[in-house]
Amino acid sequence: MSTILVTGGTGTLGSLVSARLRAAGHEVRVLSRHAPDYPVDLEDGSGLDAAMAGAEVVVHCASNTRRAGKGDEVGTGHLIEAARRAGTVGNIVYISIVGVDEVPLGYYERKLRVERLLEQSGLGVTILRTTQFHDLVAQVVDAAAKLPVLPLPKGLRFQPIAVEEVADRLAELAVPTPSGRVPDMGGPEIRTLPDLARSYLNATGRNRRILPVPLAGKAYAGFRRGGHLTPSHAAGRGTFEEYAAGRAG
Repeated sequence: MSTILVTGGTGTLGSLVSARLRAAGHEVRVLSRHAPDYPVDLEDGSGLDAAMAGAEVVVHCASNTRRAGKGDEVGTGHLIEAARRAGTVGNIVYISIVGVDEVPLGYYERKLRVERLLEQSGLGVTILRTTQFHDLVAQVVDAAAKLPVLPLPKGLRFQPIAVEEVADRLAELAVPTPSGRVPDMGGPEIRTLPDLARSYLNATGRNRRILPVPLAGKAYAGFRRGGHLTPSHAAGRGTFEEYAAGRAG
């Protein structure tokens, strides 16, 4: 069994990955600023050396979706430096997003820069890109449904995947031997955003008229082209209807 460090280990994905790794018998160190055992601040690197000592694998789930800037890159840089100092880390497993090299969205561009930092680090690296989680589609619809008419970007399709399945895959990849860039992982269906929204609204007992709204900009054009989709890697099994039914229940 391995000693595995999980960044973002208290988040939606990271907590599931941590639970799966513990169930498999690994020693799991969950990193966060307020963790009782391993309080770590990735942005300034404090606490990283103690947390990294003896670790063989790092699963890097930490990411800031809300703040612009270089926080993710700085934090990953500190992680790489600590792994080098430890000298025991054989594999850094990173969760990325399908389309980070196709859709010019700020957050996607940051994820791509982190990928490149890891690939150029000289350390063993495994990178998994997945499509959007079911939760993200639900969050978009919930936010828009606060209005009597539900405005949604026109012409967008999504391929949502269950976060539990992504956690399963990351736990499989969290071994001392790196795999490099592994095949992308997408949900089982590609659906239009209005179609997904109607399914979610019906499941949660709400009725809204959907208003498709055309947007502008390069990121929107990238999404309309389907740069965030991976039809040839529809590995997920859980459908959005199953997710919505679970939320409704």
